[in-house]
Amino acid sequence: MSKSRNPVRDVEAATLANGVRVVTETMPHVRSVSVGVWLGAGSRRETPEENGISHFIEHMLFKGTTSRTAEQIARSVDSIGGNLDAFTAKELVSFNTKVLDEHLSLAFDVLADLVLHPLFREEDIEKEKGVILEEIKMENDSPDYLVHEIFSANFWKDHALGKPILGTRETVKRFHRGTIQAYYAAVYTPSNLTVTAAGNLTHERMVALVREHFETLAPGAAAPPDSVPNTHARIALRHKKALEQVHLCLGVPSYPMPHEQRFACYVLNTLLGGGMSSRLFQNIRERQGLAYAVFSELSPYRDTGCLSVYAGTSIESAGKVVRAVTGEFRLLKEEPVGEEELRRAKDHLKGSLMLSLESTGSRMSNLARQEMYFGRFFSLDELVESIEAVSASDIQTIARTFFDARQIALTVLGNLENFKIGRQDLVC
Repeated sequence: MSKSRNPVRDVEAATLANGVRVVTETMPHVRSVSVGVWLGAGSRRETPEENGISHFIEHMLFKGTTSRTAEQIARSVDSIGGNLDAFTAKELVSFNTKVLDEHLSLAFDVLADLVLHPLFREEDIEKEKGVILEEIKMENDSPDYLVHEIFSANFWKDHALGKPILGTRETVKRFHRGTIQAYYAAVYTPSNLTVTAAGNLTHERMVALVREHFETLAPGAAAPPDSVPNTHARIALRHKKALEQVHLCLGVPSYPMPHEQRFACYVLNTLLGGGMSSRLFQNIRERQGLAYAVFSELSPYRDTGCLSVYAGTSIESAGKVVRAVTGEFRLLKEEPVGEEELRRAKDHLKGSLMLSLESTGSRMSNLARQEMYFGRFFSLDELVESIEAVSASDIQTIARTFFDARQIALTVLGNLENFKIGRQDLVC
């Protein structure tokens, strides 16, 4: 078993002989412990026929194990005042719990049990299909969710990143026990598993708990290499007569998660549409009154990324909103960001970062993402220094690289009768 330690934050890491990684951060001033079992493969790893299976398995793991029923899994953590949760993303799956430090052993026993010993009963699979089909319907009834899904499907055309995490009605209906067990066996392997914990704990005790439950897990085959996606600058208009608003999603490529300019991308996103003082909010909502909700977001992945803007507006104002967004793109290309605005964006980003790391749960998640994407740990001082190092020139260079009409993808969803927009309307 190999070990490493970060002296700045009280972070220690170890790797079991079979490849399971264990990362802990000791926070002696709190009484809680947050623990997560992280899988380094989300919906991105699925084939088109498997689309949605990672999320489906996440649900199935709560349906009972060889030693606990679904009700016992729920009660065991509820009864000690803790919480138990899970989620599936494009590049990872997480199973996590937060409890008082005195209940760590019990909580981790439950967490490890549901990850390692699922039953995958036929009757549970059929029932869960119904649950997830309803979840898909619910999300499709949410226009801000749907416009992002349509945008992703076009932006990452013919790649798993563009497929919905939930899957589709067709793929979910086709899942059966054999398919699920085969995918689980291929993906839930030690080389793909990371356990992170933060709170009032000791590294040695956490490693001992992980070893107790995970040491006998067979190593398994290495994950296949990811296929690098291409981005597509498509314009998609989706007519949905029942909607009162028009929902817009406009985006461009961006740098991947590990890129050296990622902090400049974060600062750019913050000043463009990351809060109430951002350019998009102040221009589109406050000055022109064209939208209630307008924001930008950065979606970085291992080898690619996307910077997108969302707005909900009226059919009469949709064209004005698009022109306002591309106008902000143009300004960022043509004029360096002023010193005061750059200072505000950096302080906003630093404040959000520091506040996000105040709980054991957020620290535990932060450990997992740093381990899975970088294989090392960044202290708060390192992160702050990286944000401070961003210059107006860095931001202008990124704007000039990506804010180009030939790279802009646009999705418009709503009652679009007689609405038209073309590439010439995206010039920036």
